[in-house]
Amino acid sequence: MRILPFLQLGFAAQVPLYSSSISSVLAPQIAQMAATKPDFTLSEGANALSPQDMLTLPRPGEPLPNDIGDLAIVPISTYSFQDRKSHKSLSIVSLDGGHTYDIPLPDGGDAFWLDSRTIAHIVTKDNTQSLYTIPITTSPLSSDLSSLVGSFPITTASAFRYSPGAQRLVFSAYVYPDGLVETVKEQDAAYENRGNSALVYDETFERQWDTWVGPKSKALISVGLAKIGSSALGEKWVLGDTYVNALKGSGLSSPVEPFGETDDYDVSPTHIIFTAKDPQLPKAMHTRQNVYLVTHDGKDLRQLTSGVQGATHSPVFSPSGDKVAWLELALNGHESDRAKVVVYDLKKDVRFTITEDWDRSPDSIIFSPSSSLIYATVGDHARVKLFALAVPPTPASNTTQTSQPTALTSSGSLSGFTPIPGGKAIFALSSLTSPNEVYELSGLDATERDLVAGRQADVKGTTLTRLTSFSAAGLQGKDLAPGKDFWFKGTAEGQDTHGYVITPPGFERGVNGKWPAVLLIHGGPESAWYDQWSTRWNPNVFASQGYVVVAINPTGSTSFGQDFTDGINQNWGGRPIQDLLMGWKYILQNYPEIDQNRTVAAGASYGGYAINWIQGNPELGFGFKALVCHDGVFDTTYNGYATDELFFFNHEWGGRPWDPPAFEASRKYSPAYTVSKWSTPQLTIHSSKDYRLPEGDGIAVFHALQQLGVPSRLLIFPDENHWVINAGNSLKWHHEVFRWFDQFIGLT
Repeated sequence: MRILPFLQLGFAAQVPLYSSSISSVLAPQIAQMAATKPDFTLSEGANALSPQDMLTLPRPGEPLPNDIGDLAIVPISTYSFQDRKSHKSLSIVSLDGGHTYDIPLPDGGDAFWLDSRTIAHIVTKDNTQSLYTIPITTSPLSSDLSSLVGSFPITTASAFRYSPGAQRLVFSAYVYPDGLVETVKEQDAAYENRGNSALVYDETFERQWDTWVGPKSKALISVGLAKIGSSALGEKWVLGDTYVNALKGSGLSSPVEPFGETDDYDVSPTHIIFTAKDPQLPKAMHTRQNVYLVTHDGKDLRQLTSGVQGATHSPVFSPSGDKVAWLELALNGHESDRAKVVVYDLKKDVRFTITEDWDRSPDSIIFSPSSSLIYATVGDHARVKLFALAVPPTPASNTTQTSQPTALTSSGSLSGFTPIPGGKAIFALSSLTSPNEVYELSGLDATERDLVAGRQADVKGTTLTRLTSFSAAGLQGKDLAPGKDFWFKGTAEGQDTHGYVITPPGFERGVNGKWPAVLLIHGGPESAWYDQWSTRWNPNVFASQGYVVVAINPTGSTSFGQDFTDGINQNWGGRPIQDLLMGWKYILQNYPEIDQNRTVAAGASYGGYAINWIQGNPELGFGFKALVCHDGVFDTTYNGYATDELFFFNHEWGGRPWDPPAFEASRKYSPAYTVSKWSTPQLTIHSSKDYRLPEGDGIAVFHALQQLGVPSRLLIFPDENHWVINAGNSLKWHHEVFRWFDQFIGLT
């Protein structure tokens, strides 16, 4: 590996001399450290998962099966530090035996099934976006040369769904207010050559996530795509030339930005169901999304939601065609409210909720092939599990029905669940020790019969089988800890609080005071540490550098019930911080192997806020010797003005930043008013394209620390958003984080 010169600079070269306000005790220690500390290098032993190891592992996406359920395609991205590129490929997985066949995709692009033996591949190159077909054979498993079908008049097509029954291809694309894909390139040229770079706004959401909003918005486009000819004379796929914007003239935009994709809409042979922000409400101040139904040709637009709900997600058709379902949050403005499963009977025009009494919040849903069950992926006790629910008979009017959820998996974190013929399903499953692999769950027919009959399902009759080993070679010999759950008495009444301990390679009980420890604090704040792989905050990467890793799910975390999640509202520096402190003390008491003089903490987003809050409240007694704050809040009240999604602050703090209750609560828990007590060495990281928590917060923290004479460093990524995505930047991030810790609690 080639180390760039700026990665090799010693401590003395980057840490400035500090003012006379620095502690007389600390100053000599810093001076001695700067003079004697050798250049820092990351640990890269054969059994250690180094940052570079993690970043070069294959990154599999979710499996997409064909219609007959014998093959699935899995997109793979693999980064190489040799040429500094992400190499894309498509893995064809045989669901009968788990065999795989890889197709390199040098130009990347989306891929999806057109029929059981034909893959559509979208290629964007030379300012043209084209559709190719890739024929697949199974004896042996292989592919034939791709064939060009046709090109689109735009280059932003994404989130593809193909309806064989309608012979229509539906996708998302950016269009101008006229709604026409045919005029986009001409208007793009005019916009780019307008003679200035000014952006002018008359309403909020002028920027979102990492992008300044321009004159275009997303729409759902439908075009004909069919196979013509005969098997005897030759068949070929033909792309139509008439593009229909199904949302034209409606004022609606879908998928919902910035993260909406195919999970924001579904297609049937006749209709499209989709979710979109309520066009009557200011988008930055509200979360309300309605669910709509429209024909493929953009006619008979119909709203299915009541219009008084919050956000909606995952709209899906039943295979029988008579019902649809979606996930619905009750409160407008609360993006982390409990998601309920809503079923809509299209024939009877009746809408009913089937999870009113279930204190969990599904992430995605899909009907079983018989339409009798709904499968849901759900966060539950720091795992993402699969649950099944029977679809009750349609009531006479809009109401609630009760369906008892049954868990079908128990470990890891599941995504991309899709039923296939034969009472089976496939999905991706990751854990703290493995990126996504493809798994098959069989025996679902018996489970469905039990649940539909109202009996308790015997889930022991299902069989879970791993089909792929994408990361086996890269993880061979790595000593990865699966994470040990621990529970302690926190601030919540009637329930314990959860956390994980991830121990380093070579860790053994009974050797007291040997190991340094790091507390990782998650963001969100309504999120959680899951039994799940991550390429941004991977606990086993921290453990492989020699740390006992503690990851606590305090008040505000998801998957432990809605009251527990909502307990953080207007209380950021209260109950959640107390939970972190109580969990931290629990670990120090129960793991005497930790050297309590060598402990550090790091967090991002809300976790970064928590670092700044801990910095200004030394009386809490965490005892950390160094801190890392990534994209953290400095002035909680000001964030209510500066963030892109204003609804978040308004719900989280009970009003707008100047409203008395919100002002008092946010100011009470604002790190900006605790600066006089800051004294712990801190690395502050921020990104210039982070519009969720603008970079001024990170710069302000650094300026305060510098003026106080506290050992500090600022790491800025001008081209990153709220996440550090570029692999080279990520490697630099890890180097700086571990280098910073090593300055103050060196591992030797």
